[in-house]
Amino acid sequence: MSDDPRQAAEQYRLDRRMRDAGLEPESAEARARGSTAAERAAFVETSIQQAIRRGEFENLPGAGKPLPDLGGSHDPDWWIRRKIETEKLSGLGPPALTLRVEHAELAERMDAISREADVREALEDFNRRVIEARRQLLGGPPVVTPTVDVDAELSAWASRRRAREAASVAALPPRRRRWFGR
Repeated sequence: MSDDPRQAAEQYRLDRRMRDAGLEPESAEARARGSTAAERAAFVETSIQQAIRRGEFENLPGAGKPLPDLGGSHDPDWWIRRKIETEKLSGLGPPALTLRVEHAELAERMDAISREADVREALEDFNRRVIEARRQLLGGPPVVTPTVDVDAELSAWASRRRAREAASVAALPPRRRRWFGR
């Protein structure tokens, strides 16, 4: 047995877990002489076979399907990129990059807003965040995203909105007159 009380406590916990799992804990003599790689491999294989018999590997998500995105180049941050894609997270990264992406999608975002006051507020908020990002000295890429002219963007938003409304009215079928309405 070890002289280190932390190691002895961990060994006690391990033995208790093995007894709870229905396995015989290793004797003190076997621990003293150590185990060979073959013994460890046999133990692992036995544990896997017992888990298979208990059905612990059945109905796992993705069972029988190939792992996605395995053929590409090595990317040490693959797991965080996949998490961002699956969770559809946005707004992550340096402000210079997030503002650049937001600027590219600005017209689409504004078209989703229905009131002029809300569009003005969103554009002023965007300009405020661009100016704030320029003032920060956090490192990373420089902020090259331009501020937007709020009045010009509002007039562009209004003209796009009028064009959409005219297109939706033109797409409606002509109204027929009823015979009793003559």
